[in-house]
Amino acid sequence: MSPLVQLAAEEAENPLIPPIPELVIGLIAFVIVFAFLAKKLLPNINKVLEERREAIEGGIEKAEAAQTEAQSVLEQYKAQLAEARHEAARLRQEAQEQGAALIAEMRAEGQRQREEIVAAGHAQIEADRKAAASALRQDVGRLATELAGKLVGESLEDHARQSRVIDRFLDELEEKAEATR
Repeated sequence: MSPLVQLAAEEAENPLIPPIPELVIGLIAFVIVFAFLAKKLLPNINKVLEERREAIEGGIEKAEAAQTEAQSVLEQYKAQLAEARHEAARLRQEAQEQGAALIAEMRAEGQRQREEIVAAGHAQIEADRKAAASALRQDVGRLATELAGKLVGESLEDHARQSRVIDRFLDELEEKAEATR
């Protein structure tokens, strides 16, 4: 037989099924490798996976806690802001009220000062009028006495009599002036 025919006869066996001794040796080697991986490598892999799972869950819990805390801080800030706005409005209202009270007080003080000035002016005018009337009486009396002395031709220097005559004359003038009003 030719070498090709012999080779073809040997190949009549199924090439997909390995020989039994190779199959046994491969199976034993697989079990040894599997046992080694199961004993040494698998616990380390599970441990790392568990740590990652815990880290992720812890991170999620921390994130939720941080979010809850941030929400509570936001609510506190909003409450403080609302309180500050309320306080500012109250202070603004108080300032307006105090301003209005101050304006009213200043107006009252100005009115009082104006009345005092007017009263002082009236008193001064009255004092000036009396002083002018007194000076006028004296001047009129002196002039009347001089004129009467010139008319009569003698001196009328009796002061008591002069004063009575002058006062009587001026009183009559004032009564006539008041009657015409």
